[in-house]
Amino acid sequence: MDNVSSHKHFILEGFHKLGALRPVLFIPFFIMFIVSLSANSLLLYVVISQRSLHSPMYILIAGMACVDLSLPLFFIPHMLLSFLFDWRGISLIGCLTQMYFIHFVGTFQSTLLVWMALDRYFAICTPLYYHERMALDKFLRFIIPLVIRNILMITVIVSLAGSLSFCASDVINHCFCEHMALVELACGSTAINSLAGLLTVFLIPVADFIFITASYIVIFSSVLSSGRSGIKALHTCITHIVVMAVSLTIALIAFLSYRIRNSLPAAVQVFFSTMYLLFPSCLNPIIYGVRTTEIRQHILKTLIHCGFLHTVHFS
Repeated sequence: MDNVSSHKHFILEGFHKLGALRPVLFIPFFIMFIVSLSANSLLLYVVISQRSLHSPMYILIAGMACVDLSLPLFFIPHMLLSFLFDWRGISLIGCLTQMYFIHFVGTFQSTLLVWMALDRYFAICTPLYYHERMALDKFLRFIIPLVIRNILMITVIVSLAGSLSFCASDVINHCFCEHMALVELACGSTAINSLAGLLTVFLIPVADFIFITASYIVIFSSVLSSGRSGIKALHTCITHIVVMAVSLTIALIAFLSYRIRNSLPAAVQVFFSTMYLLFPSCLNPIIYGVRTTEIRQHILKTLIHCGFLHTVHFS
């Protein structure tokens, strides 16, 4: 029977069609969660503890690790508990709060890649002015506008979602409060919500991707015109491009899964939306740890010091 409380309390039904097999999902997601926490914590510790890594490039990598460390904390614990104990309920306020933090922190996965692209542009294309342009007071000109953009766009879409009346159903076909998963439960027109969601996608990840692509085109053109002297500088650029390609591919699949949801099983849609947030958090620190020589050496030294590895030769 419908009542007022059903409009203010929801049930997260992600992977519900698996039935009795649903608790088995605890194992792979728990392993990925532990990998994310461990890898990002180790990366953060290494960058913070080593003074030789206190340069803009490594600080930005630490910022990405901070995002990748915190993002799963907003939804994975609740999701794991739902797998084990069938705790699927969430209030509207709790849902909107979770939605805000997931989407707000998630925006910085692409925004940090923008700042990394700027760092590489200044380092490779204007090396004589690198330290001047990467000084905090100068770099704030690039940081503050994007932070304000992220805050405004996410605040708008969450506020619009919170103003809706949810009388159609109280079952969210997801493992966490994703924006469109909640909006599609509303009664009445949700055109403004869909428009705001599309604008947010265009103005944040799409705009960031266009800027990053343009930056790396300029960087590669500059290196190719300067000959072999700039080849070594491209090493960190390639690392950023690998991270960007992985994040963009998963984000695109997750986005398209909602636009073609009638053609995809619900479990597949939920899986891609969850991987969009969790998989980069597991993979990014591994990519940076393996491909960035200075970070890799300090990580190995830290693991040896803690007794996790035997002595190895660094190269």
